[in-house]
Amino acid sequence: MPSDTVNQQAYLTETFREAEQAGLRIAIMGRLVALVLLGAFLVLSRLANPEHALDLGLAIAGFAALGLIHFALIGSRYDRAWLKYAFITFDIAILSLLMATQPIFDTIDVAQAMLFRNSIFPFYFLILGIAAFSFSPGLVLWSGVMVAAGWLGAFAWAIRDMSERLDWTDIGIAPTTEQFLSIFLSPNFVGTGSRIQESLAYLLVAVLIGGVVWRARRTVHRQLELDEERRALTDVFGRYVPKTIANALISDRGLLEPVEGTATVLFIDVANFTRMTEASGPRRVVGVLNAFFDQATETINRYDGVVTQFIGDAIMATFNLPTEDPKHAAKAVCAALDIVDLTANQTFSGEHLAIRAGIATGPVIAGSVGGGGRQSYSLYGDTVNLSARLEALNKEHGTQLLIDAATVEHLPDVPVREIGRIAVRGFLEPAAVFTPIAENCTELRLRFGRTD
Repeated sequence: MPSDTVNQQAYLTETFREAEQAGLRIAIMGRLVALVLLGAFLVLSRLANPEHALDLGLAIAGFAALGLIHFALIGSRYDRAWLKYAFITFDIAILSLLMATQPIFDTIDVAQAMLFRNSIFPFYFLILGIAAFSFSPGLVLWSGVMVAAGWLGAFAWAIRDMSERLDWTDIGIAPTTEQFLSIFLSPNFVGTGSRIQESLAYLLVAVLIGGVVWRARRTVHRQLELDEERRALTDVFGRYVPKTIANALISDRGLLEPVEGTATVLFIDVANFTRMTEASGPRRVVGVLNAFFDQATETINRYDGVVTQFIGDAIMATFNLPTEDPKHAAKAVCAALDIVDLTANQTFSGEHLAIRAGIATGPVIAGSVGGGGRQSYSLYGDTVNLSARLEALNKEHGTQLLIDAATVEHLPDVPVREIGRIAVRGFLEPAAVFTPIAENCTELRLRFGRTD
């Protein structure tokens, strides 16, 4: 079995185990509240017989203590899968034992079987309800079987010594009122058929609740699987496109409709790339680029930018699309300055690199484009072209980073030096071009994400 599948199954198993534990804790606390309320009523209603009230109070306290012990064990090193079955079996056994042996009142002498005609029957359903909180179909079904067995077992014990037993068959098919009442109200009437029907009701309700819990588990299990698959797909897809875009593409089933908006576009190119390729060979250059792209992308992501394309030895990134960021221009400048420092202070697979960068801010159109069943997230517009032209102009002006006037307008707190109005290839009007004063941008870079 592939390791990813094993890890996914382990994750799902652990998730359901935690859900069961949380549900059991809730169930035990609910059980405790029910015992307190019910116990208070039963004890107070029997204060006329202090001894009986005391016995009843002790029994209820024992019930409560049993639950608290179970609560303490859940999730501890002593917790075992079978413990929840054992504790709910203890609950049923104790309740059934009381049913089989404790008289309705100490002052009367009637068959214990009459207790089964009292209002005890619904209490067993509380146990089934508590079991449902465990989120475990197996525990619900086990509880149903144990409740049915406990109910019938207690009934069998209660009638074991009765010398005379009256049942529904003794009433006959068409009795008179007097005949019916004389038998039905007799202390010796046991109603075996009714007890069997009640046991079947316990089993049926347990099956129904267990089915609901099973269906809920399946639904949650499938949702968790889908979430894990989505995460894995995003991780894999995110190696080829930015994770922000990968999430959007997956959520929109592969569609990312073109939108027009304002963005700051960062274009970075490695200087003297051709010469390096001739000297080192293509195989080594790929390793160098991968090392550089990895760290440059990490830097851009740290400033909430998105790398949209790797073009040969160049990187194109966008800020403010596809997710909005009011500080997009400042963050783009900070990211570029950090990458300039990055290349000045370290090597990439043993190679020293120098980069040139251009930044432009303005309207762009962004979205999925492609054909033949393949698409990519791309940016279009004069702003994109201007960022690439500014990157190239660095060679003429001895700079590493050039930005346009629109970018400067979006970041009045960034100190810049004006290069001048420069003719840009492909544009009719000269563009006002600036370069940030790097040594005066330290505070800005710390504010927006620089960590070194």
